[in-house]
Amino acid sequence: MLQILNAPNEVLSQKSVPVKKIDKNLIEFINGMKKALEKAQDPIGVGLASPQVGKNIRIFIAKPTLKSKIYVFINPKILESETNESQAKNLQKSVVRSKKLRKLEGCLSLKDIWGEVKRDSFVTVEYVDEKGKKYTKSFTGFMSTIIQHEIDHLEGILFPRRVLEQNGTLYKSEKDEKGQDIFEEIKI
Repeated sequence: MLQILNAPNEVLSQKSVPVKKIDKNLIEFINGMKKALEKAQDPIGVGLASPQVGKNIRIFIAKPTLKSKIYVFINPKILESETNESQAKNLQKSVVRSKKLRKLEGCLSLKDIWGEVKRDSFVTVEYVDEKGKKYTKSFTGFMSTIIQHEIDHLEGILFPRRVLEQNGTLYKSEKDEKGQDIFEEIKI
């Protein structure tokens, strides 16, 4: 079983290299990634990049909902991205009105650390799946966020760097006596 690495493991800060060929060993590795993602609890994992399990190759997987299949992205490249300005303004208004609507990003390699990251609401990605089929697809919403987060991993970037670049806030989560998450700001 592949183990998810925790920061500050240096593998997480290195840029990944392209996959040269899809063979039996690579398929076994991808299947191991899928098992590691499925096993991830508290939080439940929605994406996993190969550096998080110790290999600096350009692969990530994504599972945006509990019932969705696991999507495999080999050698992904963002061709186009944009922020929908009206969507961003509406989200900003929602965040001001209710902190519950705030979109926090987390990471399986950074247990209990969360932060607000501004991500493009739309991306077009070129990638290959585990069968070697090439795709160019557009994604929006949560899947767009997952893709950008996981591609950051392939570049050796962890989300707190994005939070700090955007002058955002990082939070540490803990459980209260009822098992509910409590978020406390991390002072930097």
